[in-house]
Amino acid sequence: MGLFFEILSSINNPNQQGSVSQIEYVVNTVNQLSANRGVDASQMQSIVSNLGSLLRPVLQQKRSLADGDLESLMNQAIGTGGNVSALPSLIPPQVQQQMIQSIAQTSKLSAEQIQTALPILISCVISLLNMGASKPGIQGGRNQVLNAFLDADKYSDVDLGDVMKFATRFLNPSQAA
Repeated sequence: MGLFFEILSSINNPNQQGSVSQIEYVVNTVNQLSANRGVDASQMQSIVSNLGSLLRPVLQQKRSLADGDLESLMNQAIGTGGNVSALPSLIPPQVQQQMIQSIAQTSKLSAEQIQTALPILISCVISLLNMGASKPGIQGGRNQVLNAFLDADKYSDVDLGDVMKFATRFLNPSQAA
């Protein structure tokens, strides 16, 4: 729950970009993707979890190569409008193919289905991770959500599938079981 608590903290911090509407956007997008693909919620949670495990080392490597300016690189690659055409600048095509094959092996979806869903899912993940970024015009401050995701030593609970589950419960407390 450590990563989800960082997301909630970003919502409560007026200097960070986090908002309830961002969580709603991510949850609704993933739910819509799930419905369009005929994938049940638990399977989609597993896919998102697997994606997080595959994405974390890629972003850690990019952070070390980008002189600590991973946030700018993420914004350039994904952008606020989900500019997936720039995705290769963040995740090389061969790494994307490895992700697709790995997720396809652990899910009931074909590689083709994963390939079409991957840019959308990565955009959702980046959107979640950007919630901890400073608002435009605010100087300094590190993105604690991104750091929590990348710093496995400090936060052992960074499973994105769990984050999606907690986000859904947060948005729909009456439906929580």
